[in-house]
Amino acid sequence: MTLAIRVIPCLDVHDGRVVKGVNFTNLRDAGDPVELAATYSAEGADELVFLDISASAEGRATTHDMVRRTAETVFIPLCVGGGVRSVDDVDTLLRSGADKVGINTGAIAAPRVIDEIARRFGNQVLVLSLDARREPGQPSGFGVTTHGGRIPAGLDAIDWVREAVDRGAGEVLLNSMDADGTTQGFDLEMIAAVKAVVSVPVIASGGAGAVEHFVAAAQAGADAVLAASVFHYQTLTIAGVKQALREAGFPVRLPTSAVG
Repeated sequence: MTLAIRVIPCLDVHDGRVVKGVNFTNLRDAGDPVELAATYSAEGADELVFLDISASAEGRATTHDMVRRTAETVFIPLCVGGGVRSVDDVDTLLRSGADKVGINTGAIAAPRVIDEIARRFGNQVLVLSLDARREPGQPSGFGVTTHGGRIPAGLDAIDWVREAVDRGAGEVLLNSMDADGTTQGFDLEMIAAVKAVVSVPVIASGGAGAVEHFVAAAQAGADAVLAASVFHYQTLTIAGVKQALREAGFPVRLPTSAVG
């Protein structure tokens, strides 16, 4: 049985507000995270991703109170990332209401933390958040960045994602830093390259601007498609994206009210 393609809004949070920019710069306010989460849940989102985009750069943990309030408001899976460095960080987020936890910079700094988290909580909890960009000097042509895309990690993205999944990451959130916020489409080559080396689900992120872009990502192998600004500013709707996926032959989950 083919699993449904999940449609996931992303809440990039900075100083307690949802923001969106281009390549993580020139950030614009997009609203209150708890209110937006409730709206997206009602509109049929399959999951939510909540990223504290400045936590790693500022050396602090994710805002747990905001996670708790969001988890109390919505009843769909919630993945939280930003500043996660240890098993204790994951434990705190799960106790705050997160269903999954994303890790990026912390895992690159100490890869063994992936093993420790997966062993303690199971790999279904652990999402590798991979901020990658085209980097000709790397064997695959794709390199890894950290601290919200600010710093090159000196790692080949394909080698790193393979290692992380081998260590216990149960899902990959693949964000193209080149495409992020551009609305010009997902990096299809990057999606296909990652899917070729891992068996876990891959969430495509970065670049969505039209419903056709989500379909192309699914055709490239994405198991889920994520976007932020096109949903925040109502350029596109979750229902519209799901309709396009369905018309292209991909199974999607319909809202309960639409089933009949």
